[in-house]
Amino acid sequence: MVEATSCGGVVIFRGKVLVLYKNYKNKYEGWVLPKGTVETGEEYKETALREVKEEAGVDASIIKYIGKSEYSFHIPQDIVEKEVHWYLMMADSYYSKPQREEYFMDSGYYKFHEAYHLLKFSNEKQMLEKAYNEYLELKKANVWGVK
Repeated sequence: MVEATSCGGVVIFRGKVLVLYKNYKNKYEGWVLPKGTVETGEEYKETALREVKEEAGVDASIIKYIGKSEYSFHIPQDIVEKEVHWYLMMADSYYSKPQREEYFMDSGYYKFHEAYHLLKFSNEKQMLEKAYNEYLELKKANVWGVK
């Protein structure tokens, strides 16, 4: 068994959520949230911000830690136990540019219910829901976007 740790973000701008469309060698991979592997010496927050920047071209700022999701998958020689740490993030514009080298073919900001239905993985849907509820609470309290 191999253990792997990734970090990612639920990025929101003006109430809309950033999602990425991945398509590897014309094989449908689906819509996902930006996330990636922690590099040596990197803190989880740094990984999350770096991955959002690399995969979507988005400069975001972390608002708060949301939680972690865990899942496992098979690779030819082993089973990978993966842990993903998620952060609620705020972008400063609607700009995004999908990272072609990582097979991201599209990216954009969508209304909550659209993003929720686009997302392929149930654990990402759960994190989106959790993060969006946090966002709504912060907005209601007039503290969303206050530096």
